[in-house]
Amino acid sequence: MELIPPASRGPSGRPGDDEIAAYAKPDIDLVVGDDAIAALVAQRRQTVLLVESLDEERVRGLTYSPGKWTLKEVLGHIADDERIYAYRALCIARGDAAPLPSFDEVRYVAAAGFETRPLVSLLGEYRAVRQATLALLGGLPAEAWRRRGVVSDYTTSVRGLAFHIAGHELRHVRSLREKYLR
Repeated sequence: MELIPPASRGPSGRPGDDEIAAYAKPDIDLVVGDDAIAALVAQRRQTVLLVESLDEERVRGLTYSPGKWTLKEVLGHIADDERIYAYRALCIARGDAAPLPSFDEVRYVAAAGFETRPLVSLLGEYRAVRQATLALLGGLPAEAWRRRGVVSDYTTSVRGLAFHIAGHELRHVRSLREKYLR
């Protein structure tokens, strides 16, 4: 049974441009509304429906261009990115002032072996990661959403990180629909 966190604290609010990395703004602009949790819950449904509709044989090795990630690698990357950004949100929400490092997404995907895994396994991992993110965000006190910290070379807030997770997934799922599954 999947749990959906209570919305008793009201929406997270949209992050300002000073709460996000400049590179993430186009992704964050894709997110509708002012509630990160609501956006993540809605996206989960859409992403799960999309991936459940796919056939293992159809997606095996599927890419839209030589040298690009496969569909399975994109799905695995979405889960990896969410894990990292949720961890960053946890650190900042708890008041940890230590700067957080960047990560090399290309190296992560290359080392992960996503293409060798069954699609159903990757979808299960995606669901588990999203549920953990929702549990974390749903349990935050209202004041934690605006807390700020340093990631790599920029300052961000907890809600900026939550909106990054949502926008990053929206961009990749749009790419799956438009480039991989056309």
